[in-house]
Amino acid sequence: MAAATLALKVTLGDTWRSLYLSAAPDETIAQVKLRTLAAEAIGAERAGDYEVKFGGARVRDESWTLAAAGVPDGGALVVLARRRRAVR
Repeated sequence: MAAATLALKVTLGDTWRSLYLSAAPDETIAQVKLRTLAAEAIGAERAGDYEVKFGGARVRDESWTLAAAGVPDGGALVVLARRRRAVR
């Protein structure tokens, strides 16, 4: 039986701060990304500057639902800037 809501740990690479979100299995990866960015005061207009990783791999199609991407209850996602900044 599938969970009605999933407990997710989503880490934003800019701050390496983890957020704990509840999401429906039919919520899209893009929606979770937007919620994460909004929680860190990053506007939706910058969403294209970020990508989502699950299980170490980039999610190529953010229109996938969490269920379709195989994200389980207790799953972890990472939202990273598409272009990495140099460390000095």
